[in-house]
Amino acid sequence: MSQKVRTIDLFCGAGGSSWGAYSAGAELVAGFDMWETVKDVYRENFPKAEFFCGKLEESTPQSLKRKIGKVDLILASPECTNHSVAKGNKPRCEKSKDTALLVLKFAKVFKPRWMVIENVVSMKNWARYHELIDEIESMGYHTQTEVLNSADFGVPQSRRRMFILCDRKRKPDPLKKSKRKVRPVKEVINGNGKYRYSPLMMPKRAKATLERAGRAMENLGEKEPFLIVYYGTDHAGGWQTVDVPLRTITTIDRFAYVKPTDDGHVMRMLQPEELKLAMGWPKNYQFSFGSRRDKIKMIGNAVCPPVMEAIVKNLIK
Repeated sequence: MSQKVRTIDLFCGAGGSSWGAYSAGAELVAGFDMWETVKDVYRENFPKAEFFCGKLEESTPQSLKRKIGKVDLILASPECTNHSVAKGNKPRCEKSKDTALLVLKFAKVFKPRWMVIENVVSMKNWARYHELIDEIESMGYHTQTEVLNSADFGVPQSRRRMFILCDRKRKPDPLKKSKRKVRPVKEVINGNGKYRYSPLMMPKRAKATLERAGRAMENLGEKEPFLIVYYGTDHAGGWQTVDVPLRTITTIDRFAYVKPTDDGHVMRMLQPEELKLAMGWPKNYQFSFGSRRDKIKMIGNAVCPPVMEAIVKNLIK
């Protein structure tokens, strides 16, 4: 397009959606999030964009529009924890789920041509999901809902997410799978000794960890590296080969890399830099702020940039 698509990102986090839109040719005007650490990371990577730190519930879109000006595209990733099946049987917070409706408040004021709302697939089971779609369409938008796997877009991670695509002028085209090859997670694992390892067989090592490693070795032999789910539950045996995309990255330090050596197997946790690459961010994307735990949380909360890049290109073509 001859003119830049002016874009704001609600619930922007560390900027996964923003980077995807930027890569598609959009101009990032502003990001919104309530986490102070995210503010520093976002400003580091989008120095020309405004950042508004605070709760969207307390914001006034009218005054923001006077400051920001015209907007062509709204990106939004409302809180997903209380929609996610990963929460199990724990109580759900309906107020948290209702953050999705805040997107409507901004849309009514900014009136962008396009919107993209991202969330976990199980958001479709939310009691107010159809209300959300009806409200969007009553504002004049045509919608197309897509469930996409990041592994189909050249990301070395399998991550299924739902995207509601909205366009005022026409119904968005369904998104076609990328022609990029499926990338294995081993492409982003640094196995050359840069990071520190510890012996797999240690007296204090958890029984579940050793059992998962044992299942991997039973299947692969003892000469192949592999990954295990170190924290959290897993219904696929607790391990995976490095020759396929990584399973879904979460907000906790979840995956450990195990490799054979002459002195037995050693292991270490996957590092934030590796997880960043497994999300599809480029090497030059910066995470200079926050603790290790903060970085993993930011990464696990994000949208894979190549997926959003494909979506935005499909919308604005």
